[in-house]
Amino acid sequence: MSIYDRVLTFIHSPDREAFESVALEVFRYQFASVTAYQTYCLELGVNPSTVRSIDDIPAVSNAAFKHANLSDESIALPIAALTFLTSGTTQGRERRGRHAVPHPEIYRASAIAQLRTMLFPDDRKLAMLALHPTADSMPQSSLATMIGWCIAEFGSGTNLVAASVEGVDSASAIKFLDDADTQREPVCIMGTTAAFAAMVSAMRERGIKFRLSHGTRLMDTGGAKGQAMPMQATDVIRHAGEMFGIAPAMVINEYGMTELCSQLYDATTFNCADLPHTADRFKLAPIWLRVSARDPVTQRPVPEGEVGLLTFFDLANVGSVSAVMAEDLGIVEGGRVRVIGRSAMGAARGCALAIGQFADASSRDFEKSSRLMR
Repeated sequence: MSIYDRVLTFIHSPDREAFESVALEVFRYQFASVTAYQTYCLELGVNPSTVRSIDDIPAVSNAAFKHANLSDESIALPIAALTFLTSGTTQGRERRGRHAVPHPEIYRASAIAQLRTMLFPDDRKLAMLALHPTADSMPQSSLATMIGWCIAEFGSGTNLVAASVEGVDSASAIKFLDDADTQREPVCIMGTTAAFAAMVSAMRERGIKFRLSHGTRLMDTGGAKGQAMPMQATDVIRHAGEMFGIAPAMVINEYGMTELCSQLYDATTFNCADLPHTADRFKLAPIWLRVSARDPVTQRPVPEGEVGLLTFFDLANVGSVSAVMAEDLGIVEGGRVRVIGRSAMGAARGCALAIGQFADASSRDFEKSSRLMR
C-alpha cells in the first residue's frame, strides 16, 4: 500500500489511536521526497532517526509555500493533480504560495467527510447558494474546488453560483433566496465573510429580509478582504439571524487555508448534540488533522489552555508538507481549538518559522540552480 493509499484509507476509516504512527510514516516520506523540507529539517538538526513523536516534527510556516517548492518530487504528477495558489500580498515579495495536490481524491475525501460531520450532520440534501466562484471559473482556488464538491455531494439539484472573480451577483442571489423562501425550501449558503457582507449590504439597500425555512444553514469561510461592511464572526451570526432568519447554531464558521487540505469548523448545538447552549465558540478538527499551539521560537507545544501559534499536522497534505505553522494565535485544549487572531509578529519570526530561510534560498535558486541552498 502506497503512502497515499494509506492516508486515504485512514480518512475513510479514521483511528485516533493510529494517528501518530501514520503521521510519523508520512513525515519520513516527506523528508525523503520534498527536497526543500529535507534541507530545512537537516539545518535544524532533525532527521527521521531523531523524531520520536509528532511534537518533534519541524513545522514550516505557511508563508514558506511562497518561496520554495514544497511538493513531492519523487513522483510524476498525475493528470488529475491540482495546484492551488494563495491570494496575493501587498507586503514583501509579490509572490503567491503554491500548494501542489498530486492526488485530489485525498483532499476531496477529507473535505467531504468533515463537511458531513460539521455542516450536514442531518444528512440532508439542500438547495445550494454559493457566494464564491467554483473551480470552473477559479481553478487555482482550493475554496472554489471545495465548494464545487460540496454542491455535488450535498445539493438537492437546485443550486446557484452567484459569484465570479469580479464579485458577488447579489441580485441573482436575492432572487434565488426569494424563490426558496416562497417554496419553503431550506438552503445552504456558502461564502466568505466579505461575500456575506456584500449580500447584507445589498439587501439593506433594497429593504429585503428573509425568514428562510427550518434547516437553512450558512457556512462562513472567513476572509475580510473587500468587505462592504466590516464583520467579525459574531457579526455574521447576528446578521444571519436578522436578515435571513437563520438560527445561531446553523451559522458555522470554517477555518482553512490554501496550504492545508483539511478544515476546522465551529462546534454548535447543531453538530454537537451535547454542547451547552451558552458555550463560547470553538472549532473542531477531523481525526486526521492534529492541531497544537506552539511557541514560535522553540516550535514546541505550549501547555494546553495557553496561547501559541496554531500548528497543524494534516495527513491529507501527504503530497507536500503536513506540518504547517500558521500566523494565527490560538488556544488548544482537549481537542477544542479557539482561534484568537492573526499574530502581528508571526511573519517577523523568520528564524523560528523559516520564512527567511526559504525566501533567501529561493532567490539563489533563480540565480544559480533549482537546488535549495543557504
